[in-house]
Amino acid sequence: MSRVLVNPIAIAFLAIVLLILAGATFSTVPETKQAVIVRFGQAVRVINPYHEGVDFGRTGAGLIARYPFIEQIVWIDKRIQSVEMTRQQVLSTDQYRLQVDAFARYRIVDPLQMYVAAQSEDRVSDQLQPLLGSAIRNELGKRPFAALLSPERGQMMANIRSALNVIAAQYGAQIVDVRIKKADLPEGTPLDSAYARMRTAREQEANSIKAQGYKQAKIIRAEADAEAANTYAEAYGKDPDFYDFYRAMQSYELTFAPTDAQGKAQGRSAIILSPENNYLREFQGRK
Repeated sequence: MSRVLVNPIAIAFLAIVLLILAGATFSTVPETKQAVIVRFGQAVRVINPYHEGVDFGRTGAGLIARYPFIEQIVWIDKRIQSVEMTRQQVLSTDQYRLQVDAFARYRIVDPLQMYVAAQSEDRVSDQLQPLLGSAIRNELGKRPFAALLSPERGQMMANIRSALNVIAAQYGAQIVDVRIKKADLPEGTPLDSAYARMRTAREQEANSIKAQGYKQAKIIRAEADAEAANTYAEAYGKDPDFYDFYRAMQSYELTFAPTDAQGKAQGRSAIILSPENNYLREFQGRK
């Protein structure tokens, strides 16, 4: 033993062996990582797992020990990650073909399940990408194009997230959020025809509103005329002479001082009548 300690080469070799042994035994788990300990291909435990509501650094991050050369570490990110959806064409219920770009944010909450189902984080992202596209097509295909521009869009995103979460749980993941970045109509003839359909629909809606307005105006005018006729009838019943006088004054105004719809004078009228004409009886005074 003393010869070994004296020999510099033996000392260096021993130091290297100890360093390799220490490296295979001890590791440092960052706060942003989850460590799955794998023994002979089987996941046996998790170091620093994610727990909702628990601050980083309080779930086991730091220096750990494992059996050297028997146990390996599979690192899994503890933070929120993103998966981008390849642009999809979606057909809405009102026959609009939309080019949709979307993304989802997710977090690995069950590292053991993730390791068993996908072995690595990259495979989880690859599996979630087509599932995201399918969930968006299913949800947007149930709704008209205008729903994307209304408060209903928030409910749509919640439905997509719920549907995607059911499948993501199989990979130990939890969908945090889903967002549509862009939903455009395709360029060219489809876009022009879509604009034409939208314009026609708005014109039909405007015409319908105008028709309803005209209908309401006629009803109001008819009710007002009926009320006026009733008022005239009551006035005639109370004082027939005054009613005759009032109606004669209205007739004189229309005959001798005609006006247009805006109330502007249209000129003077020249009428030749006998003084004893019954039409001019109100000018003759009362006897």
